[in-house]
Amino acid sequence: MLTVINPKIVGVFSQFTVAYRSDINARRKCRKWPEVSTGDLIVLIGNGWDGRSSQEILCIDDDREIAAMVTDELVRRGFEVVVAYDGHDGFVAILKLMPDLVLCDISMPVMSGFEVLERLNVLAPRLGHVPFVFLTAIADRESELRARRLGADDFLTKPIDFDMLEMIINARLAGVARNEMSPKLAMLSDREIEALTWVARGKTSAEISDLIGLSKRTVDFHLDNARIKLGAATRTQAAIKAAIGKLIEP
Repeated sequence: MLTVINPKIVGVFSQFTVAYRSDINARRKCRKWPEVSTGDLIVLIGNGWDGRSSQEILCIDDDREIAAMVTDELVRRGFEVVVAYDGHDGFVAILKLMPDLVLCDISMPVMSGFEVLERLNVLAPRLGHVPFVFLTAIADRESELRARRLGADDFLTKPIDFDMLEMIINARLAGVARNEMSPKLAMLSDREIEALTWVARGKTSAEISDLIGLSKRTVDFHLDNARIKLGAATRTQAAIKAAIGKLIEP
């Protein structure tokens, strides 16, 4: 099922059921999305939908062709998709809808994908962890490192491998991080590796703070980022996974 936020004219899809949010029962078959005014909410339900709730994915991308392609593929694979066409609308959609997972481009008007994630980090204690996956044409190492440092769960480059994307989404939605399946895939920053190494050696955050010359709050930030990236429930579990994956040497 797909909800489009602030749609304009959108592309042609294969056959879907279309309904307005206000009248979900008044469905009709069509071959393309109708043109609607800004602010309308449309629900598109893939063929064979049986009324059961599905997990909601928010796709934030200013490229409407890419957003349409991602939506078409994910709807076919049984997901409910929400689309926003810039970073600001995407951030608002996260707060309003609390999706199960976010797919986000990086280079967008109004607010970049990095800015969206930075703002989410500020609100993290209240929102809890919403899996966040960058889906971008930017393939340089520095951008991926920045994304990982901000706490992104995954970083997938375009052109999109939809089988890989589906695997990542299913793993995140199932609460099993991709990095848990193979810790070597984790991209930990130097500070995260350093802090986890000291955790593996039995040190507390306060002790690590004194050892590496950072505030306890900063140490906690790095450790929590590492824990999330590794799909671990606790810092100790993260240190164990990192050691098993040879990301650290206790």
